[in-house]
Amino acid sequence: MKKSNDSKVTEFVLLGLSSSWELQLFLFFIFLLFYMTVVLGNLLIMVTVRADAHLLQSPMYYFLGHLSFIDLCLGCVTVPKMLRDFLQRGKIISFSGCLAQIYFLHFLGASEMFLLTVMAYDRYVAICNPLHYLTVMNRQLCFQLVFACWCGGFIHSITQVMLVIQLPFCGPNELDNFYCDVPQVIKLACMDTYVVEVLMVSNSGLLSLICFLVLLFSYAIILTTLRTRFRQGRSKALSTCASHLTVVSLIFVPCVFIYLRPFCSFSVDKVFSVFYTVITPMLNPLIYTLRNADMKTAMKKLRKKYAASFFHSKG
Repeated sequence: MKKSNDSKVTEFVLLGLSSSWELQLFLFFIFLLFYMTVVLGNLLIMVTVRADAHLLQSPMYYFLGHLSFIDLCLGCVTVPKMLRDFLQRGKIISFSGCLAQIYFLHFLGASEMFLLTVMAYDRYVAICNPLHYLTVMNRQLCFQLVFACWCGGFIHSITQVMLVIQLPFCGPNELDNFYCDVPQVIKLACMDTYVVEVLMVSNSGLLSLICFLVLLFSYAIILTTLRTRFRQGRSKALSTCASHLTVVSLIFVPCVFIYLRPFCSFSVDKVFSVFYTVITPMLNPLIYTLRNADMKTAMKKLRKKYAASFFHSKG
């Protein structure tokens, strides 16, 4: 345990996913594959949306491009550090590095939650008020909504960092996880953390739960409205809503489980942490591309365009 002269902890030891060296090597290759999928998959969606004029003009794909950017960044907050730790015995993170992880994790996570709520509103307008969809969801409003999502994420993350930075750390410094997060860090503080844990629940926990309930209510209204639509339009809308609901569940269920229950920890916490920080950013591109005909068509056009450019340059 490393401490400064005034007995304050200056670094934390991450216990990681396993203490077995052989298992860590196996996990290194598995999570390296996951990380490459996160980076390449989300980059592909961002490039496809930017390259296709039709998708770029659509509010839904404008939001999807931002969602992919958030997922790309979210995967880079914890996974590179975890991959490096798999290859070394000591898994150390400085106090400032720990605060940085907490900040960016909650900044990107909260921004994604708000963005998913905005995307639900976008689907609501598109399905329940289709004649005025492009008028309501104009480019200015889309920009303002995305900006509000980023601002909301910033405010939330600053609050989380303030909860941690004021705590005294002078005793144990082992975090039973592969990254720094508020629930594990505050348990190491040299004081009664009852009030801090309640504040964490009222901030992260209730934020996750309220956004999740709002999203479920929104999609319930959308699905009820779809009962009166024609079969062709209903099928496409149902496919889009199913993709969104899948992504929403993958993100919000782990967050509600982790942040809405203070004062206790379970052995499955690490599993939910992996889902939130690694699996979800990896699956989002697959969910949105495999179930979306417009994205698949745009990717085919992009592939043909670059293939033609390649062969032209060779010739």
